[in-house]
Amino acid sequence: MAASPPIITVNRVSKSFPGGVQALDRVSLEIAEGEFFALLGPSGCGKTTLLRILAGFETPSEGDIFIDGADMGRVPPNKRPVNMVFQSYAVFPHMTVAENVAYGLKVTGTERKQTPDLVDQALELVRLAGLGDRMPDRLSGGQRQRVALARALVKKPRVLLLDEPLSALDAKLREAMQLELARLQNTVGITFVIVTHDQNEALSVADRIAVIDQGRLLQVASPAELYEYPESRFVADFIGKMNLFEGTNVGCENGILSVLVNGLGRLDIPVTERTNSDVGLAVRPEKMLLLDEHPGDAFLAFPATVEKLSYQGSETRVFLTNQKDVAFEVSVRNASRDSAANPLQGRMWVAWRHADTLILRD
Repeated sequence: MAASPPIITVNRVSKSFPGGVQALDRVSLEIAEGEFFALLGPSGCGKTTLLRILAGFETPSEGDIFIDGADMGRVPPNKRPVNMVFQSYAVFPHMTVAENVAYGLKVTGTERKQTPDLVDQALELVRLAGLGDRMPDRLSGGQRQRVALARALVKKPRVLLLDEPLSALDAKLREAMQLELARLQNTVGITFVIVTHDQNEALSVADRIAVIDQGRLLQVASPAELYEYPESRFVADFIGKMNLFEGTNVGCENGILSVLVNGLGRLDIPVTERTNSDVGLAVRPEKMLLLDEHPGDAFLAFPATVEKLSYQGSETRVFLTNQKDVAFEVSVRNASRDSAANPLQGRMWVAWRHADTLILRD
């Protein structure tokens, strides 16, 4: 059975602004129908510009956008099969919840007799049933965001675009709304495209994530693949926490890459493909162990001294340095009250399995 065509195709899209600002540089990607897709990157990387191009609020300097098989080159925003939820909610304060949700239907000329049922369905989707008569100033921040979602969904777009929709919420409410967004997308089954600079948010809600930096698309992958197999130093460092080491390639034979790392000496790492260039090595803090003695040849291990502890509740971040001033960060899970209360101090062995070493070639 052939795979269904993508609902969104971005083909070598670039966008330049006056003053020589290159917001996007030949970005190409495809988004599947029914997918929850995230555009992730630091502030100013170009992700919001790409979302606005999809919505029709910006015109690409080069390249093409196709949505649902149609070229969007000359299609104005109000004629595109998309709707957008903004960071600021844009809920009308002088209208009730129901009137806010009905506004989009009124603009598009939906028959008046159909409107109440459609509004009720949309409010039920976002778990605001029974609140249609309430004014926005009597709602919490999370409820106002749900009103904005209902107003966008009531028109049943093929694609819902979300521009940092949770950034104005406090941390706990933001986490709850992330789960709500994922539930909602799964319920309605339409394509969601979310812009965020929050790595945890993207990892929590998205089926796939596109990482963008300085207008360039660096990697598109599932959350697990992006986290465990980043393809560049930027992605490795941007997604989660990472220990990064620069290495000099001293040989690659019989599936073993030998790397000379300043302060760590020669490391022999299993590889699946030969490389002749210098590389970076990376290890996630949670993949590292802290031990009282050397664990044996199955691990790479180095003695180090605990410099600082940072208690984070579910984990403790342990910062160490070895005698060559190489720094390590190790994440220790606080699995019990006893382990959380046990202070780590002095000299210990930092160890990790060979297979948990990431090799970064760019």
